[in-house]
Amino acid sequence: MSRFSHHTLIKLFAPALLGLFSSNAVASSCPDILNGEQRLLNSTETINLCEEFKGKTLLVVNTASQCGFTGQYKELEELHQKFNQQDFAVIGFPSNDFRQDRGSEEQTAKICYLDYGVTFPMMGRSSIKGADANPVFTKISQQAGITPKWNFYKFLINKDGKVVGTFPSTTSPMSSTLVNAIQDQL
Repeated sequence: MSRFSHHTLIKLFAPALLGLFSSNAVASSCPDILNGEQRLLNSTETINLCEEFKGKTLLVVNTASQCGFTGQYKELEELHQKFNQQDFAVIGFPSNDFRQDRGSEEQTAKICYLDYGVTFPMMGRSSIKGADANPVFTKISQQAGITPKWNFYKFLINKDGKVVGTFPSTTSPMSSTLVNAIQDQL
């Protein structure tokens, strides 16, 4: 082949090769907790957790729309609004593991989005414990050494993907304990 042909081939394939290497670099540097895709609540749309949340401080919460703690959606939204410009995100994972999120995902979505005005990401309903647990909660449980005991358990995850705090259902999202822990990670 002539030099021109090599040069043309390099120009044609270099962007694809760079894209391949950079996506492999992102995948290999992504924390285990963020490896994978998740379906959004009441949707067929999925998001890549690594692309969306890598390098951010996260508050991962298992939620339920028919629980005595469901009102915490309001304060979780306040947290999201207060810190989302500082590389922070609340992520909700609805679950019926405690029999408090019955009915359709459409009903759950209505409660989250219409009744409480949630704008933070809500994933599709999944199990958060046991053999069928969502992979995010499997990793959280491995790191934290605990599984949620009830709905609205909160797990604070640092920018490196490590669980740095666990907060039971009874901890209000806007409590000084939780807010200070979040601020320490920002």
